[in-house]
Amino acid sequence: MTVPNMITILRFFLVPAVVFALLSARYDLAFACFLIAGISDGVDGFIARHFPSQRSELGAYLDPAADKLLLVTVFVVLGYMGELPLWLVVAAVSRDALIIGAVLLSTVMGRPVAMKPLFVSKANTAVQIVVAGLVLGDLAFSAGFDTLRYWLTLLCGLLTAASAGAYLVGWLRHMNSDGEGKAAEDR
Repeated sequence: MTVPNMITILRFFLVPAVVFALLSARYDLAFACFLIAGISDGVDGFIARHFPSQRSELGAYLDPAADKLLLVTVFVVLGYMGELPLWLVVAAVSRDALIIGAVLLSTVMGRPVAMKPLFVSKANTAVQIVVAGLVLGDLAFSAGFDTLRYWLTLLCGLLTAASAGAYLVGWLRHMNSDGEGKAAEDR
């Protein structure tokens, strides 16, 4: 097993630790675990990029799965606690479900789609991470980030909707093409 894969597996174990800490009102521990997960993601990415022998096909699947599991779980728990608006939690989870469902449906229909992260999706993920970290930090240190939380939550919602829309449009184009980039209605 490669070092990045071992680090990624650590991130999977941090998910229940963050949930337990949040539900136990140990916000300092939840923030620390979230921070460790973020740093470990950067470390395993650095290792995989700079040491080709440490790359693996398994890691290519595990890494984004660990990131998404942590982020979605933190969003759901923070929504449950009333620290994030439910509309944002529903939008974020629905967006991810939409993407996964579209990929699975494409594959089942024999039209597998290559997933390429879009810029809006990368921006969305970055803002989601900032929102989750900010809320966890605010809970841990009573920092009083109410105004910043409000504006970042709105930005996160807009980017989530834009990202979902962009993926949906791309998926529909893919599914309506003849496989060579020509739309079915043009035939």
